[in-house]
Amino acid sequence: MSNNNDVLLSARNIRKSYYIGTPNELEILHGIDLDIRKGEFVSIVGQSGSGKSTLMNILGILDRQTAGEYVLNGVNISTAPAKQLAKLRNKHIGFVFQTYNLIARTDSISNVEMPMLYAGISPKERRERAEELLEMVGMKERMHHTPDELSGGQKQRVAIARAMANNPDIILADEPTGALDSGTGRMVMDIFHELHEKQGKTIVLITHSNELAAETPRIITISDGNIINEKINEVEGLMNNPERKIVC
Repeated sequence: MSNNNDVLLSARNIRKSYYIGTPNELEILHGIDLDIRKGEFVSIVGQSGSGKSTLMNILGILDRQTAGEYVLNGVNISTAPAKQLAKLRNKHIGFVFQTYNLIARTDSISNVEMPMLYAGISPKERRERAEELLEMVGMKERMHHTPDELSGGQKQRVAIARAMANNPDIILADEPTGALDSGTGRMVMDIFHELHEKQGKTIVLITHSNELAAETPRIITISDGNIINEKINEVEGLMNNPERKIVC
């Protein structure tokens, strides 16, 4: 393990239960220990029901663990007040979801601007930044189109631009290619590789696909709410590799 100063995210004995105190009480996560360092591209791979999305919701501060300690960028999430957590989530975490989660009847550029609006960034700066990000993902020419005017791949590219709006410390991508055909999914994964390799972004990819996980330098396998395997993956020259394929 590298120097503690390099650790962006640290989770210890993370447990998550539902229906607590009832006969139906169910523990989904059974004591997860996880460190993610700055600049890593990590995949958390597991089948449906393995607990990977539950874990992502906790890492993304969308939900709280039942037990255990979670520290993100030096802030103890377990004890921080709700107002601080909302600010941390908006400014330091970028989310990319399988279902895009774009705001309907709102054009692409306004969707990308939204996190910056909540962060208090000026209208002029928001617009300039949103245009730059949409250009980065190849969507500038469709910045005034609403989600219902975009294909799945186009919506996901807008969602990635939105995730980058506040230049977050970490991007959490939950099955980002799951609703896409293989060619479009390949384009989306290439964007993630570019963000990691050229901008040094920390990315956590949540996926059921071993083929997708194999593209990342570190693979964490989760099953039945436990991490059962962790592997350092020798990947080199992933960008612009015509042999690289994607399985959604």
